[in-house]
Amino acid sequence: MNRIEEILSWYTSENPGVRANLYRILCHGKLAGTGRMLMLPADQGIEHGPGRSFVHNPAAYDPRYHVELAIEAGCNAYVAPLGFLEAVASDYAGRIPFVLKLNGRDQLHVDPDPMLAQFATVEDALRLGCSAVGYCIYPGTNNRRLLYESLREVVRESKRVGLPIIVWSYPRGANIPKEAETAIDLTTYAAHLAAQMGAHIIYLKLPTERIENEDTRILYEKHGVPLLTLEDRIRHVLQGTFAGRRLVLFSGGPRGDVDILLNEAVAIRNAGAAGQMIGRNAFQRTREEALDLFEQLVRVYRGAD
Repeated sequence: MNRIEEILSWYTSENPGVRANLYRILCHGKLAGTGRMLMLPADQGIEHGPGRSFVHNPAAYDPRYHVELAIEAGCNAYVAPLGFLEAVASDYAGRIPFVLKLNGRDQLHVDPDPMLAQFATVEDALRLGCSAVGYCIYPGTNNRRLLYESLREVVRESKRVGLPIIVWSYPRGANIPKEAETAIDLTTYAAHLAAQMGAHIIYLKLPTERIENEDTRILYEKHGVPLLTLEDRIRHVLQGTFAGRRLVLFSGGPRGDVDILLNEAVAIRNAGAAGQMIGRNAFQRTREEALDLFEQLVRVYRGAD
């Protein structure tokens, strides 16, 4: 059994449409057939504001810039909200798998228990020729029940029409300190929740050494759970996704040092996760710098670091 067949065997309860679209994503781009993935997301204009997101590289205000960068870089998929996809879908149809991010939130009102708004539907994803949909939840907020129930309906509809779903799962809320949002125990919990709610691909932030729940700390220490290195922590997160039987991607985070990003990619690869979404670390650089970064990441995920 090759790697793609092995991955698809994790999803045998799904209909042929879901499995075909997973195959399409896994077999596109420079990492095709490896079971690894690099995606370029362009939802930061909503999530962080257009100025904060694109002023570093003004070419990135144009939605065509992102999809062309994703195609030239050899990404497995291009991820965007409704407006950006509507602006490019016809001209770039079939050249790269599209993922429609259905919900998000702006930064115009700071709320310790943030809620997300749904900007698009599964029907929009079908209309635009998408290969998957994306949905974000915030485990830990006072609004989490509403988010979970909204996700339930999106999962039901997307699976019915044969579209895989990527779930962004970010611990957040008034009861979770900012520095605890990436704690290893909370990240693993968030990953497990997404898997339990039907996600085919789970998208997370990289976990830190922090353990937020004292009861969990005691159990980790009692059972000698290794958490010292990033690779150890990612491996533990994968245990929470049905012993690694779900595809997991990690965030590239804000623009940072290339060597740090490449070292993180090595840890992600070695731990057995599927790969990364690289947004700000790509489009906030010049096109040439971004393409060079993606080429280096492809080498890492192909095991040529």
